[in-house]
Amino acid sequence: MNIHPTAIVDPSAKIPASCSIGPYCSVGAGVEMGENCELVSHVVLGGPSRFGSDNKIYPFAVLGMDPQDITYAGEPTRLEVGNHNVIREYVTLTRGTAKGGGVTRIGSHVLIMAYTHIGHDCFIGDHVMLVNAATLAGHVTVEEWAVVGALCPVHQYVRVGAHAYVGGGTTLTRDVLPYSMTSAERDTHAYMLNKVGLQRRGFSRERIARLHHAFKVLLASKLNTSQALEKLRSEGAQGDDVEVLLRFVESSQRGIIK
Repeated sequence: MNIHPTAIVDPSAKIPASCSIGPYCSVGAGVEMGENCELVSHVVLGGPSRFGSDNKIYPFAVLGMDPQDITYAGEPTRLEVGNHNVIREYVTLTRGTAKGGGVTRIGSHVLIMAYTHIGHDCFIGDHVMLVNAATLAGHVTVEEWAVVGALCPVHQYVRVGAHAYVGGGTTLTRDVLPYSMTSAERDTHAYMLNKVGLQRRGFSRERIARLHHAFKVLLASKLNTSQALEKLRSEGAQGDDVEVLLRFVESSQRGIIK
């Protein structure tokens, strides 16, 4: 095992021989790591936490420490991180809280850029990108393939839908529609379908056309949200993508950004 002499590793930590732990890292009790993980230097890992394989963690990241919740009283909670993630400098990921389910969960193939904060009980799906200084309060959900831009504060319990793109500096207090482009350039609003992102991910022209129609009904018609949902439902089956969009809107607790 490649552990630098200046690193401090708790004897109870479970670390495969294929991992690399650089200078001045601290790995605490209850930490489990998968194969081929690399801690570059000055990384702090607290537990209980579990990391999958092939994760690379850059200097001054602090992961798996106590949640920033004034009601937290030392209950045993967890951080779970998937595989093939890149976690950049000064990122903070805190464990869950008992009242929020007890687990903060990060998926696989996620890029978390410098200074990003992910609070307690958050769920981050696969292939998500969180750009520099994205700040997620507790209980936030970011679904697969979504991008949250730089300097974006995200309110507790907000959901960012799959394949959504959020522009830099956007304050999110309501749910972000799947497949949308949302920005605070003038006022926080969803202003179009994330067409380029969907094309890059292999969506066919027909799939994009069905989503485009659904967005027109939801965002550009004179119908309110309930009427738009009723109209789209009345038009019959429009594919799995539109169904994902409709279910997201119907299940929103905080309201959606339109």
